[in-house]
Amino acid sequence: MREALSSNNCRPVPLNDVPLLGIEAFRAAVIDAVARGLRIVTFFGFPASAQSLRLLAVLADDKEGKLFAISTMVNESYLSLSADCPQAQGFEREICEDWGVIPRNHPWLRPIRAQRDLRPGVNGDFYTVKGNEVHEVAVGPVHAGIIEPGHFRFQCNGETVFHLEISLGYQHRGIEKRLVGMPVDKALHLMETVAGDTTIGHGLAYCQLIESLNGSSVSLQSHAVRGILLELERLANHTGDLGALAGDVAYLPTASYCGRIRGDFLNLTASICGSRFGRGALKVGGINFDLTGPSAELLSRQLEAAHKDLACAVNLLWDSSSVLDRFETTGKISADLARELGMVGVAARACGVDCDVRRDFPFGIFRAAQITVSTFSSGDVFARAFVRWLEAQRSVQFIQEQINMLGTNSLATERKALLPGSFVVSLVEGWRGEICHSAIIGEDGGFKHYKIVDPSFHNWMGLSMALRNQQISDFPLCNKSFNLSYCGHDL
Repeated sequence: MREALSSNNCRPVPLNDVPLLGIEAFRAAVIDAVARGLRIVTFFGFPASAQSLRLLAVLADDKEGKLFAISTMVNESYLSLSADCPQAQGFEREICEDWGVIPRNHPWLRPIRAQRDLRPGVNGDFYTVKGNEVHEVAVGPVHAGIIEPGHFRFQCNGETVFHLEISLGYQHRGIEKRLVGMPVDKALHLMETVAGDTTIGHGLAYCQLIESLNGSSVSLQSHAVRGILLELERLANHTGDLGALAGDVAYLPTASYCGRIRGDFLNLTASICGSRFGRGALKVGGINFDLTGPSAELLSRQLEAAHKDLACAVNLLWDSSSVLDRFETTGKISADLARELGMVGVAARACGVDCDVRRDFPFGIFRAAQITVSTFSSGDVFARAFVRWLEAQRSVQFIQEQINMLGTNSLATERKALLPGSFVVSLVEGWRGEICHSAIIGEDGGFKHYKIVDPSFHNWMGLSMALRNQQISDFPLCNKSFNLSYCGHDL
């Protein structure tokens, strides 16, 4: 992108260096870049004056490992990008909801999160299909199980789903706004709660962001332990999802085994830091709990035992024709559609999209590791399950390799103030997919603006499209195969 500022993962740049284009040039640059294969990583607005809002978009070139930042100024409204660039639709809805700036001609300008007081020009109605044989099914936001709240509205003809609309926001906690002015050393505890099942992923994205801004040096040992914790988080969640998928098709052997084995992986995280979800394990500049000697050897043995149990449980799935009959061809997404929507993580790789932050924008220990990206091409429930199994095996291999190279933690870092007037993007490959934290630092050295993009934000529309022309009874299975985060979306 000639019009944009080129940067890298976790490399601060002066905010004043980000090109400021007219809205027409900005719109054309983003649409053209996406058409050439780049994708929108984050797109947000922040006040530039009492009357104007500055829009800033960051696009990723996965093949080159480069990030490109570009910005523009708008007032009350601007011509929407979404009709020509579907990846922008959620970001534009969020900008409208947060700041009241209307993206004109947006295809469907509904709130991105549940809001009682709608902005002028925003449509609060659900999409409806007319016809004598068409009926509507509303599910949630309160569900029968112990699950986060979300509302799903189906337009159906008999059992066939024509359209699924998803309404979220019931877990909105205002995390991003709370970060403005918050002391840096206090914010990590908040980051660990962005999505409770992704404590390490979001915590690591935050630590990396701050370390890039204050010049902290992180030891190789700390990087290795962080990588181990991140992959244990991936193992625990993939195992839980494989068991839940088995449960959704009433295949109890794998469902029962994986429920227990997920606990084994969580307990391995607890053996390192005392918390099954990794709370308190990370700190800016390193780690709070080291992993050496006998504890590392014990972790290796217990990891191998859990991996053997997982292999037995998951292979039962692949050997069951009734399971495969329910998984295969259900909830299909094509690779072209996945790219058009900007999907990330497991959901994208299951469509054959070859993307992974650990390889494309390496961070921490992954700068020194060889990462094999796990993909499958069918884009259905089976693919999303199978990619999880491939990734689980490779996570075990990665952890064992890191354990064999562990040394001692000789971290000595001198913290400095955050770079005033700077902008930085921190990317991490969480277990769901790409996590993006970005921050603008004010002249006082504090957060002027902070933006979090959980992988779920990119993928909810993918779930909606996966239900097109499916049986409504397939929704629980499709939903679990994506397993997106409500609270990670509702920031």
